[in-house]
Parts: sequence; C-alpha cells; structure tokens
Amino acid sequence: MSYTLGIDTSNYATSLAVFDTAGEVVCAKKRFLPVKEGQLGLRQSDALFHHTAALPGMLAGLGEEFDLTKIGAVGVSEKPRPVQGSYMPCFLAGVSAGQAFALGRGVPLVRTTHQQGHAAAALFAAGGEALFRQKVLLFHISGGTTDLLLCDQVRRVELLGTSSDLYAGQAVDRLGVRLGFGFPAGAEVSRLAAECAEEIKPRSSVREMTCSLSGLENQCAALLDAGRSPAYVCKYCLLCVADTVVRMTRAALARYPGLPVVCAGGVMSSEIIRDWVQRLLPAVQFVPAQYASDNAIGVSILAAREAGLWLK
Repeated sequence: MSYTLGIDTSNYATSLAVFDTAGEVVCAKKRFLPVKEGQLGLRQSDALFHHTAALPGMLAGLGEEFDLTKIGAVGVSEKPRPVQGSYMPCFLAGVSAGQAFALGRGVPLVRTTHQQGHAAAALFAAGGEALFRQKVLLFHISGGTTDLLLCDQVRRVELLGTSSDLYAGQAVDRLGVRLGFGFPAGAEVSRLAAECAEEIKPRSSVREMTCSLSGLENQCAALLDAGRSPAYVCKYCLLCVADTVVRMTRAALARYPGLPVVCAGGVMSSEIIRDWVQRLLPAVQFVPAQYASDNAIGVSILAAREAGLWLK
C-alpha cells in the first residue's frame, strides 16, 4: 500500500489531499484565499503571497492527521490548463512546495494542471477507475472557465466548446458581490436562490458548443433594478447557466453519442443547476461539492497513476 500527496494552488484556494493507492481519498484540506469585501478576486502577486504563507501551516496540519513519511509520490498543478501558454503565477507556490517535499523525501514529483485535477476528481467521484479508461465529456465550469471538454483518460484534454466572453462563475460572483456577499459568492447565491419558489424560464445564448454569458450579467442587473427579489434573480442566474449546460451537452452528444457526461467546477456544486440539468438530461453526472470545487484530490490521484502506483 502506498499514498500520494496532491497540492493545488489555484486563484481561489490552497488545497492539499492524500490519496490511498488502494483507491480511497484519505484526507483533504482547503483554505480559501482572503478577498477584501466588495472585490472580485485577487491580484496574482497577492494570491502567490497567500498561498506561500498558507502552505507550511497546512502541511503541518496535514501531518498531524496523516504520517507524511508514507507518501510515495507528490502531484502538483503547475498551470491552469494543459495547453501551450497556459500560466498563472499563483501555481508557483504549489510547485515550489511540491518540489521541496519530493526532493526531501526522495519520491517522484508528478506535474499536472488545475483543469486535469478537476477532471480526475470528478471522474473518480462519478465512476472510480472505469471513467479513467475511456473518453468522457466533461464540463469544467468555474470562475475562470466555462469549458466543455473531451477527456481521454485525463491524459488528453480537447476543448470542444467554451464561452465567447464572460465565464459562468464570473456572472455568478458578480451578482453575489453586488448583493453584498463575499467572494467567491457561488455558495451564497445558490443558498439564496433556493428560497425562491417561483417558476422561472431561463434564457441562454448557445450556438452549437459555444455560449455567450455577457448578457446574463446585464439581465440580472436589469431584474434587480426592476424590483425583482434577490432570491428570484439568483435563481434566474443559476438556471440560465443550467440551460446553457443542457444546450451545449445536447450539441456535444449529437457529435459524440453515448459518451458519459460529468460536471466539475465550483459552479456545478449548485443544487439548482444540478436539478434543472438532470430533469432534462438524467444521464448527466454531478459529483459532491468536495470533488467538484477547487481541490487537490484529483492531483493526488493523477500522481498515483503517473507514478505507476494506481491503475497499472
């Protein structure tokens, strides 16, 4: 039996996870980056600082729960996506910590990406080993992505569709911050939306597998200005994202019939979105928030596989 450590330092959270190569997540820790009230995120220099400051204490805390001398490989997300030119300075904090740990313990260091980590965590939660052995349609919808991906064993990730302008998470966060919630605001927007019992017909702008979401921000602002309740507008916003997912999924399945469809990313933690999508497309798989939102679980799983400790 062996264990792997995953490290992810995204622009939202510092995350650690330990994976048991027998096929179980042993523990996972996450700390959101501090964002000042009213702001929509952090400068990269600030994010890098907060990750660097948080990692030593978080690793020490992890060591109190798990014997880190048992780690057989370390995985770290080194950039946002597996494409040329993808780069964000905040990931340097995780890479530095991962390199130091791996060198100090004399174990392999596996470099992957934030998006592949999301994919691996979602596939693991949705179907375990089976989904790692086939092609899967995967939605990665968060503050920085509205991507529909064709994942082949998570090693090859092809972008099939995305937003031509605003990302879904940006629309949700901007609405939440306007309503006085802290950033990121997805959980509060979803909580408030659940208080609305009115039937709502969402509007979405989708062409094949490409969507446009810039209009959604303006629609939400107009509804608030017209006197609609915050709960109504939050529900409307989330249902528009859900309708976008439905229409993009139908277009993808027309081209790739029969493939499993799995949803990942913090926005896809919303029960409002899940219920709407699964009512129209019951086969689409959503996973618990622990596996959908930013985390290091998928990174630890990919470390196990690429180091030859899992799925040999």
